[in-house]
Amino acid sequence: MLCSGKKTRWCTVSEPEQRKCAELAKGLIRVLPPAMVSAFAKLSCIRTYSTADCIDKIRGNRADIITLNAGEVYTAVKQFGLTAVAKEIYSDGGCVLAVAVVKNSSLDVRSLQGHRSCHSGARWTAGWSLPLGFLLSRNYLPWAEEETLTQAVSAFFSASCVPGAAATAPSLCALCQGQKSYIRQRNFHCETSHNEPFYNSQGALRCLKTGKGDVAFVDHIALDSIEEWEREDYRLLCTDGAQANLSEFRTCNLGRGPGGGVVTRINFRKTARKFLQAAQMVFGRQGRDKQHFQLFESQSYGGRDLLFRDKTEKLAVFSDSDISQVLGLDYVALLKGLGHEGSSLEDSVIRWCCISDAEQKKCEEWALSIKSDPLVCVRASSMSNCIEKIKRDEVDAVSLDGTHAFIAGKCGLVPVVAEYYGEKCIPTETVTGETAHFESDVFPSVFAVAVVRRSSRNVFFGNLAGRRSCHGHMYSPAGWLMPARHNLSSQHNSSTHCDPSKVYSEVFWKGCLPGSQGSLCKVCIGGTAEPGTKRCTDNHNERYYGNMGALRCLVGDPSGKTYGDVAFLEQHNLEDNIKSLGSSGWAEGWLAWDFELLCPDGRRASLSQWESCHLGAIPPNLIMTRPILTARVYDFLMKSQETLAAHPDEFNLFESQKYGESDLLFKDVTRCFVHTSHLDYHTILGEDFYRTMETIFNCTRSEILEFCAQDVCTIF
Repeated sequence: MLCSGKKTRWCTVSEPEQRKCAELAKGLIRVLPPAMVSAFAKLSCIRTYSTADCIDKIRGNRADIITLNAGEVYTAVKQFGLTAVAKEIYSDGGCVLAVAVVKNSSLDVRSLQGHRSCHSGARWTAGWSLPLGFLLSRNYLPWAEEETLTQAVSAFFSASCVPGAAATAPSLCALCQGQKSYIRQRNFHCETSHNEPFYNSQGALRCLKTGKGDVAFVDHIALDSIEEWEREDYRLLCTDGAQANLSEFRTCNLGRGPGGGVVTRINFRKTARKFLQAAQMVFGRQGRDKQHFQLFESQSYGGRDLLFRDKTEKLAVFSDSDISQVLGLDYVALLKGLGHEGSSLEDSVIRWCCISDAEQKKCEEWALSIKSDPLVCVRASSMSNCIEKIKRDEVDAVSLDGTHAFIAGKCGLVPVVAEYYGEKCIPTETVTGETAHFESDVFPSVFAVAVVRRSSRNVFFGNLAGRRSCHGHMYSPAGWLMPARHNLSSQHNSSTHCDPSKVYSEVFWKGCLPGSQGSLCKVCIGGTAEPGTKRCTDNHNERYYGNMGALRCLVGDPSGKTYGDVAFLEQHNLEDNIKSLGSSGWAEGWLAWDFELLCPDGRRASLSQWESCHLGAIPPNLIMTRPILTARVYDFLMKSQETLAAHPDEFNLFESQKYGESDLLFKDVTRCFVHTSHLDYHTILGEDFYRTMETIFNCTRSEILEFCAQDVCTIF
């Protein structure tokens, strides 16, 4: 007699699915050894009326297992304590692309307000989370702080069908066609069940085909079900406002997210894994008995995507994994931003990333000075660490130099505003008459320069071999990227290495490149602010960090001992930093006249001649965040800018000298923030700078880029 605890009870949500499940149960008994069936592979099929009902039954030990959309997987794990044990893998990986399908040739993604929408399911990846995340990130979908997201969506579309929304937002069910009944088990209207005709991606397309809706939000896999003869009737909506053919879904979509996953109770996970592995071994695409039953085929049972998606190539069965590893950091952060953990935009705290004591102090003064949404200052160890923390949803925003902005873009972050370094900011009048908003088609650059003491008469480009170097910090455009593009030493061929750090370690005897290692840390001196601060840390706690730090490195420590022969830094605040050497007590008596610039052509020039004697133009710093937060961070910065502009004597966002450093949180040369969330980071950085970064990082190992490259769509 089989112990009931070893039976696997699978939830079904329709009669066709129940029939397929029953055939699977018979097939397993027929082809598996009796011992294996007795141990874990005896299957019973539990008929439920929705996926939510199934989750409830699994929690109560009245069922064991079900395949869910990734959005439902997250809910099942985070809110109901279940665990994921497997993922569906499709022909091109473990992810789906969200597409918006229309029949109306005049519609575009920017003008969906007031139209009727069909969604595959509430909180579903392609039917809800990705398209709404996109609409919110572009500010096409208004979401007021006092509203829930479902209220915002109800107000945005004139009518909708969002299966699964009946319990929380009946207003999103107006277009649904399922049977209505006062008896819970017989009510299929707007439920996540095949008995709701507009359920899942196939149902959302049916909603569009029958003329009930104007746009269907589905995944790209569902497009295969549209017959060849009718494909010309449909179009995809692209993010730039254009339309495209159905075949162009790879370039015309609203985002990418994880596909379906299998969940169970934590105490049943080992049995569930064994069951799935056994079922796939015999009935999967490569199964030894697939002629008797096919795990990923549903047509013969009168439906599509029963138990699993029909397009599934295999199940990736995995050991215990955190939900972020299963669904991906970007997707989990998106769901949190959409309120999947019960939060909403009422929780409007902005968490700003700080990388040193001085930045923390300035940030906290900023928080006290504003009357907009609350600001919380969160500590990180470097700009790269800030990028990782934003990706992990541990902080929300940070200002990044061009190189780090490139890395952040590769990590899925997006620009909100750019720092503007022009002579004057020209305000853009808004509908409400506010004037804190600024637009510009041109982003003035700053320039990288090489600085030496005037007394070092024999130091030039071409003969820097064996000297001591001072660099702002690891990955800084002026301190790390630009110098390696020039002929530092006639004895060394800079093109031998495309990794700038390797070039510098080969050319220079020693130096200070904060965030580096080996000989490029030997000149660094650490900090005094925190006991035990390590030398060469990639933040202001290393006193030779940044533009101010590279200058300190060049003139030496407070005792007057010099360490650097050449400093690579930005020109914009150089003379102010020289003045601050004395006022800060670092080093007395230094004047701008005491320094000269090294020109790439071998000349030397005065500091005022930087326009003709520089190492290259550097794009502006970008404030970057996760896509879902762009509108919120932008509103916060505009309110903050407006408040502080009215009281310039109380606090200045773009002044750092009072904290003993320069360029804290933002460059001191910044005049205002310019709106950029309608542009991608590639465009703002410029083609030349972007191409240089691509070339260098193609052959330069970077831990932060390796972290960013982790792809949940391919790792299982």
